[in-house]
Amino acid sequence: MDVGELLSKALSHKADKSSSNNPSIKRKSDAAYENGDYDKRRREEPKGITDEEREKILEMLDNEPETEALDETNLKKMLLNFEKRVYKNQEQRIKYPDLPEKFMDSEIEVNEIIQQMHVIATAPDLYHILVDLNTVQSLLQLLAHENTDVSIAVVDLIQELTDVDTLNESEEGATAVVDSLLEKQVVAILVQNLERLDENNKEEADGVHNTLSIIENVTEFRPECCTEAAQQGLMVWLLKRIKAKMPFDANKLYASEILAIILQNSDENRLLIGEYDGIDVLLQQLASYKRNDPSNKEELEYMENLFDAMCSCLMRTENRAKFLRGEGLQLMNLMLREKKLSRNSAIKVLNHAMSGAEGADNSQKFVDILGLRTIFPLFMKTPKQAKAGPSSEELEEHITSIVASMMKNCQATQRQRLVNKYTENDHEKVERLLELHFKYLDKVRTVDDQIEREKQRMKNRGEEIEDDDEFYIRRLEAGLFTLQLVDYIMLEICATGPSSVKQRVMQILNMRGGSIKSIRSIMREYAGNIGDAKDPEAKEQEQERILQLVDKF
Repeated sequence: MDVGELLSKALSHKADKSSSNNPSIKRKSDAAYENGDYDKRRREEPKGITDEEREKILEMLDNEPETEALDETNLKKMLLNFEKRVYKNQEQRIKYPDLPEKFMDSEIEVNEIIQQMHVIATAPDLYHILVDLNTVQSLLQLLAHENTDVSIAVVDLIQELTDVDTLNESEEGATAVVDSLLEKQVVAILVQNLERLDENNKEEADGVHNTLSIIENVTEFRPECCTEAAQQGLMVWLLKRIKAKMPFDANKLYASEILAIILQNSDENRLLIGEYDGIDVLLQQLASYKRNDPSNKEELEYMENLFDAMCSCLMRTENRAKFLRGEGLQLMNLMLREKKLSRNSAIKVLNHAMSGAEGADNSQKFVDILGLRTIFPLFMKTPKQAKAGPSSEELEEHITSIVASMMKNCQATQRQRLVNKYTENDHEKVERLLELHFKYLDKVRTVDDQIEREKQRMKNRGEEIEDDDEFYIRRLEAGLFTLQLVDYIMLEICATGPSSVKQRVMQILNMRGGSIKSIRSIMREYAGNIGDAKDPEAKEQEQERILQLVDKF
């Protein structure tokens, strides 16, 4: 048995003993839950216990020694003891670098005190003492300890100290410890430790899982630190872990979740992942789901995290070009044809890739790869909601948005092919367009009535109605946005398509009691609220274009 195994065995034995003797110590492994070990253990437990066993349990509880309540004085004593043990271990490792038997006892003592320190998580109001006594710095230094068992024990402790529920108990204590961790570049240190952990070892795999949990806790408490975290090596590690040729497990799922989180609200991170060839990594991982469904609900969640990450990436123009070059459109189009679980999320990705003026190249290319053959059957009949991914109404919005984006962005031959679709099969797509118009017009009228009643109640109570933007957002979410897209497509095909298209539109409107006036009103409102703060000139041109279409209608 080598030195590492000897130490590991001794530390493990002592840690188990220490945990069992102290009821205040809470140890957990999320990875065990994710891997299903918890459920397995729970299923194996007997359904009942005998009277004799119950007596023994009660006796053990009665004999359990009372633990001293944790106060400021006791905590300071514990932290001083911790510092002494760490110093002693460092001293002995330097003095006897090649004689592990000389420093083994001190290493076990360090591990024991780390286990005892889990009790601190029960008193977040005392967290400021960890900062005042520089214990945070000492813990972070231990993450680089030669013995990975010690670093894993520290990771486990920090994970529990930063648990979001615990942090919410004391804002002052939480702020102190999280700010101290971030100031000392906790993510960079954690990533360095991750690089040396071997996930084939169960304890080290749990260490990886708890490390990701720390990062999730910290970024949830301080969302603004996501950009800095990604730049400290986290983005590189996550991409490497996702593309690693290892069996799917809880850590791969967690890595995909953290990646989606740090991309969600950070424009800098979206640019960074493009620079690290992350678009290709995501496309390679998603490619395995074009013809095969995920094997379980955890893998389904992993797939959805990758799709969410891709959607975030496509909010950067630079990444849309990389997506196009990486044949992302072809992959998504294939997913639409295969009708697997990936299809609905592929629709969402296509919407992100083709929307706005930045989506012009992708819109043109989509027509070139015969994408109209796959998107219009979905336009005619909305896919059912899958186990994960967008709801049916979200899908309707994404599909309508894709068609509207192609209407705005396609030129020449591609545009003509798109417009011609509306004359096929006796204008069936025009009929579907009007069907969607009336569906969403009803939804908007319903929410408008609700808002009017609310406003009236507010007036009756003497309250001022100030925030019209909030009401507008409610209307958009209730279906106004989809209605605007539908009516925009209607105006485009009536203005640029064959005369038979407009005739069919007018015929259906008259037959169902529709109103040209209401369509014009909806589109004028759309033009008035359309916005592009980055490019005011483009905004003005788009508004003018829509108003011209309204005048022609």
